[in-house]
Amino acid sequence: MDKSCINVGILGWGTVGTGVSKILVNQNALISKNSSVQLSLKKVVKRTLPASRDGIELPSDCLTSDPYDVVDNPEIDIVVELIGGVSEAHSLIKRAILNGKHIVTANKALLAEHGSELFQLAQQHRVSLNFEASTAGGIPIIKPLQESFTANQIQSIYGIVNGTCNYMLTEMNERGVDFADVLKVAQDKGYAEADPTLDVEGIDAAQKLTLLIALAYGVNISVDQFHVEGITDISQQEIQYARELGYVIKLLAIAKLTDDNSVEARVHPTLLPARSLLANVGGAYNAVCVIGSAVGPTLFFGQGAGEMPTASAVVADIIDAAKSIQRGVSSPISHGWFTGSKSEISISPIDDIETRYYLRFVVLDRPGVLASIGSILGRHNISISSVIQKEPHCTETVSLMMVTHQAREKDMQAALAEIYKLDVVKGDAKLIRIEDEVDF
Repeated sequence: MDKSCINVGILGWGTVGTGVSKILVNQNALISKNSSVQLSLKKVVKRTLPASRDGIELPSDCLTSDPYDVVDNPEIDIVVELIGGVSEAHSLIKRAILNGKHIVTANKALLAEHGSELFQLAQQHRVSLNFEASTAGGIPIIKPLQESFTANQIQSIYGIVNGTCNYMLTEMNERGVDFADVLKVAQDKGYAEADPTLDVEGIDAAQKLTLLIALAYGVNISVDQFHVEGITDISQQEIQYARELGYVIKLLAIAKLTDDNSVEARVHPTLLPARSLLANVGGAYNAVCVIGSAVGPTLFFGQGAGEMPTASAVVADIIDAAKSIQRGVSSPISHGWFTGSKSEISISPIDDIETRYYLRFVVLDRPGVLASIGSILGRHNISISSVIQKEPHCTETVSLMMVTHQAREKDMQAALAEIYKLDVVKGDAKLIRIEDEVDF
């Protein structure tokens, strides 16, 4: 279909929606020059209707408070969903697809829950569903996984994909700030919501990991199918002890292809070698490391959130959708998750993973404590690589830190259950998994 001008409607005029409208209006000539696509912003949905936003003023007839002015509008070719949430977004996108409209969304929660259904529906109606901004803000990672890595078996993915947690851990590491204090600063700066649960408990990162796994391995999984752990238990002690050992703590989303053709999927705080590139991704920045069978390690780095970086990724998707409209075809869908076919790859339980571990025990300052703990670890096939014991300061307990060699999670948890029964051990251990593979 030869269509000279592609009309766009935006659902949601918040931070990202404002950025998208700025680019579409202020950079329209540049977009046309670079892409040979002519875009027109036809409608923007905002529940309350301000006259203008900083850096952009829209005609009064462009603004509406009714989302059906977009999804049911026969003049609109591309619907951009930026309202967030799941229920309403799901309903509106389904309706737009049924009306033959191409979709662009940044909604990782929606895709994590309803992705398979929506992609199959889009395929049936020969429209594209683009979602580059859903996983790492302005970083282009979706398209490379869809296209650039098609000659590779993806061996592993390591992602710093939550800017809030990365900002907090960076501040804790570089400025010695405690968790509660840095959370308040993050909220004041707008990095963290008033209720930060989705971020600090690892849920946001886990939702993004489901999308990366779907693209890399054709496996449609939900967040409750793998281990998810946030950063709420990370204290200054762990930050400082990690530094002494030559590591930095990051919240990582991890996917690994195993020898038995299953995939490890997990989100948790991770010790990374301090010299590695991922360990040095600071502030609210995101980074995704993809290791392919042919290309080897690659690193995608940039701003994972914010008005203009995320808007940049959204507009790139709008341009892709517009090109599909001009060619009269939907964007190619080349992965099993999207087509509805079932991958033979399964998800490994957390018990089966093998990694190194950092452990910190609070123990009574008595002879034989290390020997007792070491004996239990040994019986569970866990060997100790190094030990640090801090001198007591006017108390009868000390911190005992250990780094283990490679061990199986199931064995580690069994050993800890036995160690906790020792009278000399006070409270649960701090356990952080180590990823030495990301040492480049």
